[in-house]
Amino acid sequence: MRIIAVTSQKGGSGKTTITGHLAVEAARASGDSVAIIDTDPQGSLSDWWNERQADEPVFAQATLATLDTDLSALKEEGIRLVFIDTPPAITGAIQSVVSRSDLVIIPTRPSPHDLRAAGKTVELVERAGKPLVFVVNGATARARLTGEAAIALSQHGTVAPTILHNRQDFAASMIDGRTVMEANGGGKSAQEIELLWAYVNERIKRLPVKAQFKSVSAPRVGFGNRPQITTTTHPSAC
Repeated sequence: MRIIAVTSQKGGSGKTTITGHLAVEAARASGDSVAIIDTDPQGSLSDWWNERQADEPVFAQATLATLDTDLSALKEEGIRLVFIDTPPAITGAIQSVVSRSDLVIIPTRPSPHDLRAAGKTVELVERAGKPLVFVVNGATARARLTGEAAIALSQHGTVAPTILHNRQDFAASMIDGRTVMEANGGGKSAQEIELLWAYVNERIKRLPVKAQFKSVSAPRVGFGNRPQITTTTHPSAC
């Protein structure tokens, strides 16, 4: 089982949208069982999943306090990939998730404020000794700042070759629990997500084999067809 954290200390970077889209594309492309975990008190990923009709990805009821046990239970259930959405600014929560992850994705919009904030997130990831990938998100087509942002980020880590552009279909598809691949499968946004996942998947395959989570005596992690979401990080009604 591989764990992917999507994190940024800057709010509005697109973490939730990217988490949901990559999880759906991973399940579609690989056929593996994929789970998502929402550790953001705002609960946006939980809200999106509650509107979703498709079975994949599954939503795992997990808390920061019991994350090791919850991840072990997911592994016992046969989950192959776990995507974790993290809150902005809450350093302790981000560090907790990053320390348990195999790969960290840092969405960054091509703006001076976002680029300056990215350094703080990089410090957290480097402190945990985890590999990271920057994803330039919300870019304007053919804007010079987009290329400059990618160059600036490359000084701190690997930048994904696929750039996600600012299009309305990303936000529109999330309203009713879908993704751009399901709402407009032939569109440019869907193609970008497909290419981004293909790249991330190759990165995952090259990661070293890690020590497996020890089996633990724990109740089954709550996931499946629209379970009541009850986490300690936020209330979310189905």
